[in-house]
Amino acid sequence: MTAQTREIVLASSSNYRKALIARLGLDCRIIAPDIDETALSGEAPIETATRLAQAKARKVALAKPEALVIGSDQVALLDDAVLGKPGSHAAALRQLQAMSGKTTVFHTAISLYDAASGEMQCANVPTIVCMRELSDEAIERYLNQDQPYDCAGSAKIEALGIALVEKVESDDPTALIGLPLIALVTMLKRAGVDLP
Repeated sequence: MTAQTREIVLASSSNYRKALIARLGLDCRIIAPDIDETALSGEAPIETATRLAQAKARKVALAKPEALVIGSDQVALLDDAVLGKPGSHAAALRQLQAMSGKTTVFHTAISLYDAASGEMQCANVPTIVCMRELSDEAIERYLNQDQPYDCAGSAKIEALGIALVEKVESDDPTALIGLPLIALVTMLKRAGVDLP
């Protein structure tokens, strides 16, 4: 079986990653990995993102032993605090208040696991996001419109959240959304999958 004809699987339950992988036009199956995403004690954010991206791919590979399995994870760091998915309006309000006028680093890890050979490719794509000074009123208006309660950092950069941002620095604009496609295409090419 050649790499071109091998099954490609995205190990994710994220709607954002599903939308991103669709951009590549791949025949890609999506399977939720169902793993514990808790950071380990003393683990740096970049290490957490890397470990979880690899763990997601390996978990799904158990059911797909011949596939190329993609895993990705993201950890946001503001000062020394990790920002998770807020889950509620009140938590998102607190996150955006804390981020106002400050810089947050989003560590996005991507892995491509060749389940047949056991080869794991991995990359980390940091994104630096500088937020504008935000009033509580502006935050409330934003949250009521975008409702980004499932986004680390409480802002959908691909939607109205872009209005909250002063500057973004990254080698890959898709990394902030959760799946660094530039890095992924490089990995797929190494595995013998040519795009486009």
